[in-house]
Amino acid sequence: MQEYQFPNRPNFNLNFNPKMVYYGLGVLLLLWFANGIYIVQPSERAVVFHFGESIGQTGPGVHYHWPRPIQKVEIEQVTQVKRMEIGFRTIATGGPTPRYQKVSAESVMLTGDENIVEVELIVQYRIRDIEQYLFSVDDQTKALRDVSEAALRQVIGQHLIDEALTEGKLQIQEEIQAQIQEVLDQYGIGLRIEQAKLQTVQVPQEVDHAFKDVASAREDRERLKNEAEAYRNDIMPKTRGQAEKMLRAADAYKVERVKTSQGDAGRFLEVLAEYRKAKDVTETRLFLETMEKILPGMQKFVVDTGGGGGFLNVLQLQRPGQGGGDKP
Repeated sequence: MQEYQFPNRPNFNLNFNPKMVYYGLGVLLLLWFANGIYIVQPSERAVVFHFGESIGQTGPGVHYHWPRPIQKVEIEQVTQVKRMEIGFRTIATGGPTPRYQKVSAESVMLTGDENIVEVELIVQYRIRDIEQYLFSVDDQTKALRDVSEAALRQVIGQHLIDEALTEGKLQIQEEIQAQIQEVLDQYGIGLRIEQAKLQTVQVPQEVDHAFKDVASAREDRERLKNEAEAYRNDIMPKTRGQAEKMLRAADAYKVERVKTSQGDAGRFLEVLAEYRKAKDVTETRLFLETMEKILPGMQKFVVDTGGGGGFLNVLQLQRPGQGGGDKP
């Protein structure tokens, strides 16, 4: 029986060479081994896992590990400072000014005096322990965000709204940073917080005008208080100086009066002693001295009565405008 021949049937009779199979397997094996080469940059650290178990860390340079599934490598930036935003997100950095989007679910919170504020926080951090960072939590970014938001709400809730809006920001930032770091260390997440910075602290727009009025009144109060304090600081020293001056003048007057009284008393005793010696002469001298004091600037004449009168007669014989003087 004759075999039928197909006219266009291809010829599959090829020469099979077993060496090609070995060459192919060798190339695949080389590629598999080459897959274990990895490079660690100066700012990075790598952790090598052997069947899922950490067997050590490697620093910068070219290294080799057994390819998957025997070993694998996790490489992370450990010197780069990373940034996390709480209460807002940066949606565009190009152009003259960056664009941001608020996240009200994170930014709106209560202060210690039960006022509503909107707070935006920036947390800067870096990896401190790469093994803790990789093994402690499943989603490190979400864990850090949750811890930062909780610390922010707790610290803001412990302060008054005036502290959060004005002079208490620095203290609040320090407390937030310490609170976040404490929680991270407690759970061993392996992160170090470099800085926690309050980006924006403001009241909602619905009550913004009322808070501005309160702030303006508070500024007026502080201004008036400072002016009153300055006036007090100016007037008090002057008042103390005047009081001290009056006390010194009173002391001087007291000393003067005492000395004058003592002098008058001494003179009186002297006159008394002379009076006892010669009463008539002393009486006449005292009378003349008294008349000289009560009638100054007048020309006076002393008339001798020859002992017939009890008093000396003093006459004003000079017309006004003429020279004066005492004549016997």
